[in-house]
Amino acid sequence: NTSMLSYILFSCLLLSVQAQDCSVHEIIRHTKRLLERNSLSCPCRETAVSSCSCLPIAEPGHELACFVEGTKHMLRSNTSSSAIIARLNLAFQMQLDRNLCESLARGDQCQYKTKGNVKEFLNKILRTYQAINK
Repeated sequence: NTSMLSYILFSCLLLSVQAQDCSVHEIIRHTKRLLERNSLSCPCRETAVSSCSCLPIAEPGHELACFVEGTKHMLRSNTSSSAIIARLNLAFQMQLDRNLCESLARGDQCQYKTKGNVKEFLNKILRTYQAINK
């Protein structure tokens, strides 16, 4: 029983360290703030001329690269919340460069099958970091 308790405590410690390296709480807070401000959920149409951004919805293991790419695109689109987006972009870039949050970065290339609008993209970020936080 003592060894099992030690194992559980060690596992909890590792998870909390991973969550800390991933800036989980900060990213969740910023993403929620952006979702509150971006209530617009226009349809993403890559072929049609549209003011709606089409951002990559990452495949598992490629989230960080896609989050970097998507937030860069959002910064170029000159959205009103650019200071928050810049902070998120910097956090994702640091995690990718320093190989933090290993489960989110199996490479530095963004791989995705679909694209979504800003709201879908932000919800993907939120769900990803909430899963780490559990």
